[in-house]
Amino acid sequence: MGFRDLLAYKKAFVLAIKIYELSKQFPLEEKYSLTDQIRRSSRSVCANIGEAYRKRRYPKHFISKLSDSDSENTETQVWLDFALNFNYITRVKYEELIIESEEVGRLLYFMMKEPDRFK
Repeated sequence: MGFRDLLAYKKAFVLAIKIYELSKQFPLEEKYSLTDQIRRSSRSVCANIGEAYRKRRYPKHFISKLSDSDSENTETQVWLDFALNFNYITRVKYEELIIESEEVGRLLYFMMKEPDRFK
């Protein structure tokens, strides 16, 4: 099993792709701020899961990297809040993405609480 087989990674990856596609519609003036930030944070969730998996033999390091992933996931939610506030996305799309993000968060939490399952 590799990190790409982890449910948290798979769901985070799909979410990052959806956010990337959606952010193509953001105004040009947001290119170097909101668009860049939301893309970066959503991708970082996946990257940190991959890094954590490589350190799974060291529970504290594994949990630390998963915590970084969880923080990036929360940052993505903040950027979604801004996108909704500025009417760059619909409430329906916002709620869909938030639900997916919260699911990723729950999976990360489980991994942090049960690190021995991933050795």
